[in-house]
Amino acid sequence: MEREWLFSLIPLTIGVLFLSFGVYGLRRARALRRTGVTAEGWIVRHDVRRDDEGARYHHPVAAWTTRDGRACEYASRFGRGSVRGGFGVGSRVTVRYDPEDPRRFAIQGWDATTVDLLFTVLGSTFTAGTLGVLLVRLLTL
Repeated sequence: MEREWLFSLIPLTIGVLFLSFGVYGLRRARALRRTGVTAEGWIVRHDVRRDDEGARYHHPVAAWTTRDGRACEYASRFGRGSVRGGFGVGSRVTVRYDPEDPRRFAIQGWDATTVDLLFTVLGSTFTAGTLGVLLVRLLTL
């Protein structure tokens, strides 16, 4: 095994990064489900961001009041190409937030764990596949 194994570091690194990102998101969502508090809020605006190719992503900005009376207004970490149904400006939404840090929140019906789950599955596949190939190459030397 010469230097070819170095090329295996590319998918291994991608896999580990994807896996880390996905697991972080899933753990965050689980913590919000377990210890988060719900509040009624509304969408006050959409932060529109563009990616490098010019695609537009709408991040709804939810406003709500915590149980201890603090006013909160934060943009969702998830953006979508269009605004569907009940997420237009002025729409009432249910927000689940961390009472210790209200910046950690999720808008029910908008923020989904699908992206986090996808990153976890892809990261696991890349990592396990690359480690499997490296192990086979090491055993057949």
